[in-house]
Amino acid sequence: MPRTHPMSSSPSIRATLRHAAFRTLLGGGTVYFIGSFMQSTAAAWMMVELTGSSFLAALVQTAVFLPMFLLALPAGVLGDIADRKRLMLGALAAQAVAVALLTLLGLLGWAGPGSVLFLIFVAGCCTALLSPSWNSSIGDAIPREDLPQAITLVGITYNAARALGPALAGAVFAIGGAGPNFGAALVGVAVMAWAIHRHPPAPHPPSRLPAERLWGGINSGVRFAWHSPMVFAQLVRTLAYAGAGSALWALLPVIAAKQLGMGAAGFGFLMACMGTGAVAAGFVIGRIRVRYGLERLVAGGCIAFALAMLVTALLTWRWGVYVALLVAGASWMAVMSTFNTATQTSAPAWVRSRALAMHTLCALGAFSLGAALWGALSDLVGLQPVLCAAAALMLGGPLLARRYPLRMGEKPDVTQAVPWEDLFVAHVPEPEAGPVAVELRYHVRADDAQVFLDTVGELRAPRQRDGATFWRVYRDLSDPTRFVERFIVASWADYLHQRARATQADQAIEARVRALVDPAEPVTMAHYIAER
Repeated sequence: MPRTHPMSSSPSIRATLRHAAFRTLLGGGTVYFIGSFMQSTAAAWMMVELTGSSFLAALVQTAVFLPMFLLALPAGVLGDIADRKRLMLGALAAQAVAVALLTLLGLLGWAGPGSVLFLIFVAGCCTALLSPSWNSSIGDAIPREDLPQAITLVGITYNAARALGPALAGAVFAIGGAGPNFGAALVGVAVMAWAIHRHPPAPHPPSRLPAERLWGGINSGVRFAWHSPMVFAQLVRTLAYAGAGSALWALLPVIAAKQLGMGAAGFGFLMACMGTGAVAAGFVIGRIRVRYGLERLVAGGCIAFALAMLVTALLTWRWGVYVALLVAGASWMAVMSTFNTATQTSAPAWVRSRALAMHTLCALGAFSLGAALWGALSDLVGLQPVLCAAAALMLGGPLLARRYPLRMGEKPDVTQAVPWEDLFVAHVPEPEAGPVAVELRYHVRADDAQVFLDTVGELRAPRQRDGATFWRVYRDLSDPTRFVERFIVASWADYLHQRARATQADQAIEARVRALVDPAEPVTMAHYIAER
């Protein structure tokens, strides 16, 4: 039987809607998503009409999602350390200005390829700045046991918007062109701002620790992901899946225009097929995940999406393509929702916005760069070879499971623990003083020496994940039963943060280490500050 996660038996999706803040934020986000998809669909089709270039049509997706690659991590740091309400409302105000200008140019018929790409890029930057904070606010609005179902519901609404937005955009474009579609995006920005103002996120808990700065916060987030096996595996798998799958999304306007002979409304319907498949998958994904486990679900999703790309590449029969896109949308939803849930459940509160930002960075960064690459290759070698190559890469995705297995975090993995010892120093250094060396001395029973080394080695990842730049265990040459664990942190402030970040799961490892220590000689700790 596959291993299941205790949170996977959480209440139904409908139960998450009993929380008013969650309902309001989700509703605002849904209108925002619909407007965004109407905007990007109209822009992509405008590129096809104005230029006939596959590259420029695909570049619209790059303009939408490249800002996520550039700004997601700084935005995640700001979401963890700054006032999230002010951050989100400020980003939405700037986006409103950019989208209003885009709407005006569209209505007047003055919008060209350069102006459209630039203003969509600016709007994408604003979305990138607010996304980590909005996602973490959604998570804070519900109890932890409802989180997987809430993430699934967010995915359902996002993909419902992905289905409805392009369909509306195609119909509106056929009647009034791009301008009214850009206006719909402006309405979405206003509704999102209202929802955040109505139910703002709770402020971060007060702390006596020195505040993190932007660059230090980025380093902390990257270090956490690099030294957290669970989160790192999820990010690698997300990167691979999104990069291969971006070919179908980016080239869909070209498939509609050149392979199927469709207009704007037909392109919108193709996008709606993918969104509809994703919505349908959202209602059953929880049960599938429980029954078959994470890896089987992801492997099945990779295979199904690859086959859908092959069918889309080789068929000109529209109904066959419609069915293939329904399957592709369902597969995309199942896999990406699983990656997102695994990331959110594996990140403690202090780094959750950054973890979500890195998930976004991997997903949409790979998506934007992949879209540009597949679009350029399509102009060079043709549509069908590119989609077949992307399908082959997608089929290789499940092979990553051996080295990067997926696992959802459990409550001890994200719950702060109380340090074993009180911190005592004769003179408290300045926050920026350092580096700081910390030594823990252990005297173990002779028969337990090798078991001790194996167990204490498990502390390397948590120490480095939470702030240590160096970690090592030393054996005393005069007494083989005595060991010193030594790690170095860049500053006194970083060391204080490291102590506060230890989780109950980390403490369980330390408990196993200390169980091997000779009771007659307890563990001792010493701190050293570098002299300049």
